[in-house]
Amino acid sequence: MSRKQEQDSFGQAKLDYSVDNGISRRQILVAGAVATATLMLSPAALAQSAVPRFRRVPIQYIAALGDPQARSGSNAQEWGLWAKDPGPRGVDLDDYDRLRANAGVAPARWTFDKEDWWLEEHGLIMEQPEFPLAAGRYRVTGDRKIAAVLTVDPMASDGTQQWELDNNASIYDVTHLRCRSGRYTPTTSDGSCSPAKAKKSAFPVRPGADMPDVDGCNRQDYAVFIVTAVADL
Repeated sequence: MSRKQEQDSFGQAKLDYSVDNGISRRQILVAGAVATATLMLSPAALAQSAVPRFRRVPIQYIAALGDPQARSGSNAQEWGLWAKDPGPRGVDLDDYDRLRANAGVAPARWTFDKEDWWLEEHGLIMEQPEFPLAAGRYRVTGDRKIAAVLTVDPMASDGTQQWELDNNASIYDVTHLRCRSGRYTPTTSDGSCSPAKAKKSAFPVRPGADMPDVDGCNRQDYAVFIVTAVADL
């Protein structure tokens, strides 16, 4: 799933043509002109034509929004990244009172935000991913049939970020269905949106299903991609 791709290199062009009846002087001149044009490419053009070199990383996770059948879009600024697996760093719903008593600081040293909090499929309160998703290339998979390279462009002047999946893959194709992720924000300012209102009986959430609603909260479900490698800049 994370085969390393070798980067194209550009150096002195070497022509090894012998002049015989099979190759004309015109062919030699044309070949020389092509080689010269290649050498005259700007550094930016050379960089764009180079194949990126991917390096394996400890498993990371992307929280993505979009039509499950979409293969590209302009909303990567709404996507986030967990550089570390948030599951083992989560806090069980039964321990929410202790989390609150500790000023919202979890044992893994992340801080709970009562205005914007996350749950995963087993009923663990998770830390927020880092927003927005940094520009770059990510090798992603749903741990099913398809792996793809996700390309995220730098943020445009209007605040949007273009993204695209290769390998004819869609968001659904690279979604890890067993990982469910819900983001909860208050519907009002009275503090009624709380993990204390989440029903333990609603967990675990079956693969591919929606996350449970919580009284007093807006809920936004995110698709989760597994990141196995990133391209060197």
